[in-house]
Amino acid sequence: MTVLSSPSRATADARHAPAARPVRSGVLLVVLAVALSTMGVGCTDARESGTDAEMEPTGSGGEVTVPIAAIVTNVVDPGAEPRTLLRPSFETGTAQQVTLRTEHHIEEQIGDQPMHDSSPPAITIPLTATTDREGVDLTLGAATSTDPELAEQLGIADGSRAGFEMSELGAITALRMKPTPATPDAARTALEQAFFQAVYQSIAFPTDPVGEGAVWTVHQQVYSAGAPLDQVTTATLTKRDGNLLTLALDVVQIPKSDVWHLPNNAGPLEIIDYVMHGTGVIMVDLGLPLPVSGSVTVGGHQSYEDPRGGVLLRQDISTQVHWGD
Repeated sequence: MTVLSSPSRATADARHAPAARPVRSGVLLVVLAVALSTMGVGCTDARESGTDAEMEPTGSGGEVTVPIAAIVTNVVDPGAEPRTLLRPSFETGTAQQVTLRTEHHIEEQIGDQPMHDSSPPAITIPLTATTDREGVDLTLGAATSTDPELAEQLGIADGSRAGFEMSELGAITALRMKPTPATPDAARTALEQAFFQAVYQSIAFPTDPVGEGAVWTVHQQVYSAGAPLDQVTTATLTKRDGNLLTLALDVVQIPKSDVWHLPNNAGPLEIIDYVMHGTGVIMVDLGLPLPVSGSVTVGGHQSYEDPRGGVLLRQDISTQVHWGD
């Protein structure tokens, strides 16, 4: 989804690690943990096509833009009459204030060693969103964290910028990130991961008219450090009150291969077991650029084996994205 800064640092550690097997396996797990820490669900315009080349970030002057892979929507049930097209209707200059909170829980195990909790601290980001011709421009307020050290570094990032480019279906097609120049690396990484988690747990509207009770699916390929994943989000329009929509989401994630190729030639891992599933409810106002409230939680477990060392790696993971005051 797609990692901006974390993988490069982790894989650099891997290149300088000693050759002894216990250390190498530990480094592989660190690289894997960084890769998994940015997973989620997201969507882009169904008329575009996503390739590995398109996932490369671009930018200048401290701003980085990352294209988000294409989506395909399919209506399973059009719902009750009256049915209408669901489309964002906000005008240029529309402003919205909302708070984004992300929590990511990771427990890891190497071989027969005890499970280790390596969860990053939760992060809360006040956002001011303003729509423009290119999409949505975001100004970050004073972000906070459950970790005092990270919270202090996030304070330096106050006033950083971000943004989304969006399709007519409300799908996010690109993510822009521009932290303040003084933002420390740890704060920069935490902000990047929070926004990627939010992007990949967003939703797109169907191309056909729908009414209350409608069900549609959003298919997308998600990239995470060399591991392509098929993401399927099933959305149900449980209630509509004018522009205010209540959507129940069900998320499934499936690897496209049985081998995980870690970045920068750090080595392959065989996928022994992979289960990721999530649910949530969000409220969306068609007249505003960001969700009004709600949360989505995606979690599960994965097991991987180092084919050159025979060491089994296991992770239990849970990620929550929450929108609200």
